[in-house]
Amino acid sequence: MASVLVVEDDQFVRSALIRHLTEASHAVRSVGTALEALREVAHHRFDVVILDLGLPDLDGSEALKMLRGITDVPVIIATARDDEAEIVRLLNDGADDYLTKPFSVEHLSARMAAVLRRARATAGAEPPSRVLRVGGLAIDPLRRQAELDGAVLDLTRREFDLLAFLAERPGVVVARRELLAEVWQQSYGDDQTIDVHLSWLRRKLGETAARPRYLHTLRGVGVKLEPPR
Repeated sequence: MASVLVVEDDQFVRSALIRHLTEASHAVRSVGTALEALREVAHHRFDVVILDLGLPDLDGSEALKMLRGITDVPVIIATARDDEAEIVRLLNDGADDYLTKPFSVEHLSARMAAVLRRARATAGAEPPSRVLRVGGLAIDPLRRQAELDGAVLDLTRREFDLLAFLAERPGVVVARRELLAEVWQQSYGDDQTIDVHLSWLRRKLGETAARPRYLHTLRGVGVKLEPPR
């Protein structure tokens, strides 16, 4: 059972989500505005937040940034928008996953289960104390800090997890299926999720897919991290 906050202003959708989550034995609280969501998160502990973007008082993307300022609770974005640039921005701003409306309750359940597994695995994991070094990269899993040539990198949680996982296997091609299973704790998923995070990670490493320095993609095989030659 998980404690879930549903942030949705459409009463029909909100009622359906509450009903489904309650039937699945989750403890559910719900609000219809961004400000109410911030108050709820400030006063109650939740395992996951389902956040609609089209809120009446504040756009959900701004609400996400404000939530990230006070909590690291996993957030699943529920949106009717399918613009790739906006999805990339939301993931970069701290969203853990997203669903495009309309979606089935089965799809929501699967995404929630994956997000909760990742959160619990991270909370229960004993991070290694050694600093991982690949070329000019230094990744400290214990402090969750990464540096490139001595400069601290401003990484999202998932970007750091992806970089650290690859840094533990320098020069080794890691299959996308393994990245989904180990970094995202999903047995299946959309490759776009990996591509989005790789794209933003490359930008912060000062490279592109066309001109890679550290991150190299082998089409149809996987991804590897290695020092520049």
